[in-house]
Amino acid sequence: MTQAESMSTMSKEMQECVAACMECHSVCEETMSSCMQMGGQAQMQIMRALIDCAEMTRMCADMMMRRSPLSAEMCAMCAKACEMCAEACMSMPDDAQMMRCAEACRRCVQTCRAMSGMAM
Repeated sequence: MTQAESMSTMSKEMQECVAACMECHSVCEETMSSCMQMGGQAQMQIMRALIDCAEMTRMCADMMMRRSPLSAEMCAMCAKACEMCAEACMSMPDDAQMMRCAEACRRCVQTCRAMSGMAM
């Protein structure tokens, strides 16, 4: 089964959540690269949040696509990781990449919260 076939059998809400997770994962990865170029000790807390969020969103999307019975709990954990990452990114409000990442994280929080309350 291809990813497109797998997506077509999912609910619209689940498809939106998978898409939000994948977008958030991608933006977190880009933001990590940007952070590494900046350097500085203050970036370590942000980097940890970015790494956790990138890993959680990828795993969450994977679990939903394969219909894992744990995906609702994973969505709840993913929402928490994304929330922490958004807060960390907001600590640098003048950085456009950080603000882009915070926004992607917030979108993912909304969709993951919705999915964590649904039976899958």
